[in-house]
Amino acid sequence: MLILGIETSCDDTGAALYDAQRGLLAHRLHSQVELHRAYGGVVPELAARDHVHKLLPLVQVILDEAGATPGQVDGVAYTAGPGLTGALLVGASLGRALAWAWQVPAAGIHHMEAHLLAPMLESPAPAFPFLALLVSGGHTLLADVAGVGRYTVLGESLDDAVGEAFDKTAKILGLSYPGGPEIARVARSGVPRRFRFPRPMTDRPGLDFSFSGLKTHTLNTARAHDLDDAQTVADIAHAFQEAAVDTLTIKCRRALEATGHTRLVVAGGVGANTRLRERLAEMSAGVGADLFYPRPEFCTDNGAMVAYAGCVRLQAGEQVDTGFDVYPRWRLSDLPPVA
Repeated sequence: MLILGIETSCDDTGAALYDAQRGLLAHRLHSQVELHRAYGGVVPELAARDHVHKLLPLVQVILDEAGATPGQVDGVAYTAGPGLTGALLVGASLGRALAWAWQVPAAGIHHMEAHLLAPMLESPAPAFPFLALLVSGGHTLLADVAGVGRYTVLGESLDDAVGEAFDKTAKILGLSYPGGPEIARVARSGVPRRFRFPRPMTDRPGLDFSFSGLKTHTLNTARAHDLDDAQTVADIAHAFQEAAVDTLTIKCRRALEATGHTRLVVAGGVGANTRLRERLAEMSAGVGADLFYPRPEFCTDNGAMVAYAGCVRLQAGEQVDTGFDVYPRWRLSDLPPVA
């Protein structure tokens, strides 16, 4: 079964071809970072317009790279949510139109499920069940994963997602967008323990997250110091990153102990953070758990993860009718299970 995957949930235009027997055949990603950098964040209208210009040519590119024709495609999967409404509509409308024109089924895919399943594109792939940490600009959550569509959310952010906190902290420190890579880059030259930031919600039971207080603490620290001094900026970035990483690591350890799982999957853009990977590797080894990631290029939004998730659901017989919907807000726990 050959599936075309389309991703347009936010500011990345992704397309990929995944074959159930041969694996990933081709994938391409167009990033809009330079388009939005001048504004310090994603401008939804600009994002949607850029998807309109880039998506169909990108589909043609991956068909050519894979040596495939539309007649060989067995199904189309597109991100239906959550995300920016306008951006989602671009991918959903093109995906549904191509499926109709090619007379193949189409599936609307949950963006976070696609992230959660992205490690399945790697070897070795994690076996079910496992604990999943999903960390991105819009989401931070821990889920008990029994199978595809069998998700129990154990904890999630009550305010800012961790990726959003990275972006806002970078803006506070005068760093460029996107904030995550910038904080990680600058933090490498930071002096450890010059600043000590709180590890929010780790002094109480539970698996929920909150990063707004950490962001406020960073803002207050920045206001009390000279940000024209590059070393001070690096020291604050280092303290913030350590606090965020420690918080995620502590919660993951708690969740592993609570569920008894021996596999931890980490997905989403923040999953590419090197310091987070180091700390989770240390923690996982300490509790006897195996750690799984997608490759860094599949941590960010991409079409390959959508194509894989679409292949699983289309093989199970799921498909949308000739109409389509998008869901800017869509809970992971609302998805139907796949046998």
